Amino acid sequence: MAMDRSDRDVHLGSAAGGSAASGSAADGSAAGGPFAADVEAERRGWYELAELVRSLTPQECLEAGYYRDPDWTVRDVVGHLGTWLAEAEVQIERMNAGTYEGHDVDVDALNAAFLEAMHDQPWEIAWLQANAGRARMVQVWFALHEPDDEAAWWIRKSGGDHYAEHLERLRAWVAELVARRATVDDGAGTEARVAPQPLPP
Repeated sequence: MAMDRSDRDVHLGSAAGGSAASGSAADGSAAGGPFAADVEAERRGWYELAELVRSLTPQECLEAGYYRDPDWTVRDVVGHLGTWLAEAEVQIERMNAGTYEGHDVDVDALNAAFLEAMHDQPWEIAWLQANAGRARMVQVWFALHEPDDEAAWWIRKSGGDHYAEHLERLRAWVAELVARRATVDDGAGTEARVAPQPLPP
């Protein structure tokens, strides 16, 4: 069953807290440094997200019902996550350039702008953009000379913590979509499930 907005446990405007630790990632030491848990949470969350969406057909990724009022599809949630990853990449790049101004952002306004930007994009574009945004965010994170609280805020807000806000509902919605699949006659008088079509890498 689809969720109404009033039933959501997820609050898209919630912010992740920062860590007081800092360290150097210029040599890749972030993987084992004070932000290792944040990096690992992002990795685990992304791989689960990818596994879930790869179990769907492209058509199923465009089925409304992930959220209701307004209607969201899997494409919409992937586009939403992808645009936050791209925004994190921009902000971390600014840290490297010395032009960063802090994370005092209007989260609701950004959510609305990101959703509008991805609203009519084909599934394949939304998925490829999310992958590209994630790859760039991870790349600039490891290129940071001195990862700090602000960098950790962005990796949590766009990564592990953000994925966690959406994964529970995504698991349920994917299970519902898979259960809905029509059966087709395989030509021999028996029925077979419609196999998911492969998604872009």
